Amino acid sequence: MATVVVPALLRKLTDGADRVTVSGRNIGLVIEDLERQFPGFGEYLLQNGELKPSIAVSIDGDMGTGGLLDKVKENSEIFFVPAIGGGL
Repeated sequence: MATVVVPALLRKLTDGADRVTVSGRNIGLVIEDLERQFPGFGEYLLQNGELKPSIAVSIDGDMGTGGLLDKVKENSEIFFVPAIGGGL
């Protein structure tokens, strides 16, 4: 199963666990499993059925670009991080 590294802000939903195992072959299914295991988790990540614009996803060290359709491997490590804006 894949592993989600839980941000400190959301650990209250996981009883303090900093890593949880999840199933799903893409980010959308991973979030569904997170919500099933830890009710309320999805509301921090989703808006109108899509990833919130303020959330970025890292899968195995690569930043995701496909939103909920980004593929997840059986042994992937997933981070949900606040998106960083900026530029010129």
